[in-house]
Amino acid sequence: MGEPVAYDAVIALERTVSETPDAAVGSSDDAVTADVELNAEQAELMAGDPDWRASARLYHAGGGGATGNDSLGCRPVAMRTVAVDPNVIPRRTRLFIRETVGMRLADGTVHDGYWYASDTGGAIKGQKIDLYTGHGRGSMHQARRLNMRTLTIADAGRFNGCPPAWTQMASN
Repeated sequence: MGEPVAYDAVIALERTVSETPDAAVGSSDDAVTADVELNAEQAELMAGDPDWRASARLYHAGGGGATGNDSLGCRPVAMRTVAVDPNVIPRRTRLFIRETVGMRLADGTVHDGYWYASDTGGAIKGQKIDLYTGHGRGSMHQARRLNMRTLTIADAGRFNGCPPAWTQMASN
């Protein structure tokens, strides 16, 4: 065993480690659309005026995070499900969040910017949203740069049923 380490030094080191982004996961603000070829709808949504601006938080399943189904009775889809205040953003709204376009995900894919307002939460009031990242705290890493930021959100239409899984998105 080595020498004892002061509590403050450990906390400072943990902060540095948890705040240092992994270059392979997530994206810098500069690389938002660098790896993404936008289709006509995405280009229009990127260029148009936003319908909402909302302060984002991240949430995950397990360890006191989300459990079970969302407020529509659907299983939440990682990096697709958004909890909203339905008085501000109606449930069943397909959202386009500009800041997530081109974000590198843990599996190596790149986010296309589409999210689904299918959940609500007691702490989601007014211009706030919660982005569902998946299972466990580790799932939040890929979206950490979005936490506590004001995001630009466009209304991309409505959806029926449950939010589609990632494998179904290529055709939407």
